[in-house]
Amino acid sequence: MDTFDNRISILLVEDDKALSMGLEYALISEGFLVKAADRINSARDIMFSEQYDPDIIILDIMLPDGTGYDFCAELAAYRRNRSKPVWPVIFLSACDSEANIVMGLDGGADDYITKPFRVKELISRIKAVLRRNHSISTSTLSCGPITIDIQDHRAWKLGQELQLTVMEFRLLAAMMRNQGRVLSRQMLLQSLWDDRGEYIDDNTLSVHMSHLRDKLESDPGDPKLIQTVRGVGYRFCAEAIND
Repeated sequence: MDTFDNRISILLVEDDKALSMGLEYALISEGFLVKAADRINSARDIMFSEQYDPDIIILDIMLPDGTGYDFCAELAAYRRNRSKPVWPVIFLSACDSEANIVMGLDGGADDYITKPFRVKELISRIKAVLRRNHSISTSTLSCGPITIDIQDHRAWKLGQELQLTVMEFRLLAAMMRNQGRVLSRQMLLQSLWDDRGEYIDDNTLSVHMSHLRDKLESDPGDPKLIQTVRGVGYRFCAEAIND
């Protein structure tokens, strides 16, 4: 599986039962985790009701209850509204006209494969799409309601952009890189040294932490995202409540 974990998860949306079963068997044999749906409503239940978060979606275009084009746009809007990277999508279709392929790629798909196709070609395309998306998404971190873009120095809570100072952003980024781990005050102080090497003391850390909690927490007096571990430091909770 190249540089990826061999337990990559896939949502397969295909109404041709024979093709779906064959693809599911072949992908599982290659080490993928697969969930299959035969129509858009079933895929919605898997994605939204079951909160399934696949690494990639393989999507037929012509389905009994709608088109893959529309569902792809729906999924992209759902993720963008939560300030999260969109799911990679590969379209499968018997329509091989240039217009259909362009419509699919312009509609947000990462790749478009025409039927019939070889399974090994599909697997190679899956790996290529994941490589591209992996390189794009490495600067983005998410935990509970919080998402940050390290490269652009931006942060959001439930899709609403947060106005953080440089020091607050550095502090948040340090904790989100170590979700669930207890970070000592000394470790956090090191993350707040500015580019000129000016010293930042323990009191300054406390002030920044207080301001950050005011911006992140629904109730700063009863923090759920940034927990204090007495005598040690702080933990940014991996099990953060999506409030």
